[in-house]
Amino acid sequence: MTEEDSRADLTPLQSFVADVQQVRRTRNFTLKSLGIATGYSESYVCKVETGAKVPSEKFAMGCDRAFGTGTLFIRQLRRALASDHPSWFAPYIQLELRATEILDYSPIFIMGMLQTEAYARATLRSYHPRDNQAVLESRIAARTRRYEVMEKPEPPLLWVVLHEACLHTMVGGRDVMAAQLERLVAEAMGPHVTLQLLPFAAGAPVTGTAFTVLTFKDGPSVVQSGGGPLGGRLNEDPKTVANAHQFYHRLRADALSPDASVARIKSLLKEYRE
Repeated sequence: MTEEDSRADLTPLQSFVADVQQVRRTRNFTLKSLGIATGYSESYVCKVETGAKVPSEKFAMGCDRAFGTGTLFIRQLRRALASDHPSWFAPYIQLELRATEILDYSPIFIMGMLQTEAYARATLRSYHPRDNQAVLESRIAARTRRYEVMEKPEPPLLWVVLHEACLHTMVGGRDVMAAQLERLVAEAMGPHVTLQLLPFAAGAPVTGTAFTVLTFKDGPSVVQSGGGPLGGRLNEDPKTVANAHQFYHRLRADALSPDASVARIKSLLKEYRE
């Protein structure tokens, strides 16, 4: 197998990392010396090369200075982060791929990983009404591709709390909603997904903002909050992450049980089918 063949399945960000590693070795830089040259620690460079850390623009610019490559790496990184997802969301996607637990709260729209293609198309067309068809299809493919993390030999535990508003917000019409609810029921029946519905009757939720907590086997948890066309924020601050966990405990306590949640979804599914 040629080097070109071995890189055929790499994502743009993985290609960036592979190129950094290759040039580092060719120029006889150690992890430590590249860290010094870019203003980071040896540990940081190691995490970038192993995929445990999404490289910063500062790191890419430092590589260009250290290797004498002009603006090659900073331009490559920017293209990688903008290739499939919005630049603010790309770092989260890389972390989602290696999470061992994903805790998601969605107050209005169903989380992207569990969206059907038709549901994703309707939301993305609303978010980006001026996109041409090719760009729209690329965005849809990127969103639905996120589910691949659940098809790994050892997928993460995915726990989803949906506010009941998600099931009543008419996205794409009745047929689209019916298919989407069928998808939710099917996923909830699997061994790696736990789904709870936060009913209107529960009153005001602890937060009205969508957020996701990612937990890893080898590192601290992170939280992604917000989303949509206005962007979101990835936060690694321990206090912020701890607060997010507390919010999630409250949401799960106020939500229906998994079995009762599936029963409610099935009931609404019948209404959409009629």
